[in-house]
Amino acid sequence: MNRKHDKDRKAAPEAEIEPEEEALADQELEEGIAAVTEAPAPAETDRFQKEAAEWKDRALRTAADMENYRKRAIRERDEAGDRGQAMVLGRVVDVIDDLARVAHLDPANTSAEALHEGMLAIERKLLKALETSGLERLDPAGEPFDPTTQEAVASLPAPDEQSDHTVAQVYQPGYRFKGNLLRPARVAVYQWKGDSA
Repeated sequence: MNRKHDKDRKAAPEAEIEPEEEALADQELEEGIAAVTEAPAPAETDRFQKEAAEWKDRALRTAADMENYRKRAIRERDEAGDRGQAMVLGRVVDVIDDLARVAHLDPANTSAEALHEGMLAIERKLLKALETSGLERLDPAGEPFDPTTQEAVASLPAPDEQSDHTVAQVYQPGYRFKGNLLRPARVAVYQWKGDSA
């Protein structure tokens, strides 16, 4: 009996979809397509247009705010630079006054020694004012040669091997401002050639 039942199952066609179910599925599919392709109701269109206008307005305002911020940042940076320069110049103004006084001295009544002393005092005052602002003078005489802060413009024979590659003479001091090299020191460097005896 089981064999017959199996045989019947094999011979029976697969379950067929009822025509009513197929028609119902086709109708649902058509309704879904129609819902997607239908134009939205006028009230819904108005809502979408209002939202789009609001987002456009927000985008334009944000772009304007960013442009204003950029302009303000540039203006503030320039003003900060100007204030910094004014602070440095404020410290140097006294030195300019001292130079003016020396320049207008009567040479007939001023000795060379007094003029020399006055100029040295003005130099010290100017350097102190600039150092207060962050300037550092590089005067590397006797130090090992450093190509990152010094420029070798001459070489001199070293008196001994220990003096090899040290700064023999500073022709022009270098300057660094707040860690940034403004100008390397121009120097003569000792070079050891070995015993020539």
